[in-house]
Amino acid sequence: MAKITCSICGKQFESESAAHMPFCSRRCQEIDLSRWLGEEYGFPMEGREDVDETPDREESPNGDS
Repeated sequence: MAKITCSICGKQFESESAAHMPFCSRRCQEIDLSRWLGEEYGFPMEGREDVDETPDREESPNGDS
C-alpha cells in the first residue's frame, strides 16, 4: 500500500484505506474546508483591465435612480 502525507497535519497514512482522502482524517478534511470557506486559500487570477470591479448602480423598481 502507498503511504502518503496529509497536507494538513503532516501525518503519513495508507492511501487505500483512508476514508477521507486526500486527508488522514475527517478533522483534517474539515480544517481544509474551513480554510477554503474562510478564504485562506484561493486560485491565482491574472488581472484583466477590461473588467470593472465596481458594481453598477441598480435602478429602483419604479425607475428612480
